[in-house]
Amino acid sequence: MCAIKKYLAEFLGTFVLVVFACGTAIVTGCEVTGGWLLTALAFGLVIVAMAYSIGNISGCHINPAVSIAMLVSKKLSVKDFIGYVVAQFAGGLAGASVLAIFFDPKGAFATNGLISGDQFANTGVGVTILAEVLLTFVFVFAILGVTSKVENSTVSGIVIGLTLTLVHIIGIGLTGTSVNPARSFGVALLKGGEALANVWIFIVAPLAGGILAAIVWKFLSCKDEK
Repeated sequence: MCAIKKYLAEFLGTFVLVVFACGTAIVTGCEVTGGWLLTALAFGLVIVAMAYSIGNISGCHINPAVSIAMLVSKKLSVKDFIGYVVAQFAGGLAGASVLAIFFDPKGAFATNGLISGDQFANTGVGVTILAEVLLTFVFVFAILGVTSKVENSTVSGIVIGLTLTLVHIIGIGLTGTSVNPARSFGVALLKGGEALANVWIFIVAPLAGGILAAIVWKFLSCKDEK
């Protein structure tokens, strides 16, 4: 029963993330003059709210990239990893479905996209994957660091939320910022077309970034040394 409650918490947290953060992105249009920052803050603030709401229940991963990092770090069992990821994707899809009640998925629907435009030196799939791996690495690395000590528990939610805000500030202009496969999948599925065709990038790259963060953190950590 306890495991089911953890999965439900992950479902709820991801649902809230998509509805409120992706919803903010849709409402503001992620325009540089205000909307961009508001969207970044919305993603960060949702994490803060959920961290102090469901953190004691499931750890508040609400992101498969975080869960896979915890799996690699041996802080999550394979069984719970599968349960968490299923719940997260379900929550993301449920959140996207609620957004579709208010907003037309055929329009701007907070989906992610390939890096493109004259201002970029490189565009396309490869550089988009690189961007998402780097953004996710920074986010998950911060999570692993701040949660490594029990005494950080009172501020960990704030640190994690601010880090997510940080990666969105630069990432919105690159890919729209995924760093979370569950956040990207639901909106892409409902929008369809190019967004759905490219969604594999925003599943694979964040997972790779999460794994890389776990490996680097484990290498740098000295807590096991005598």
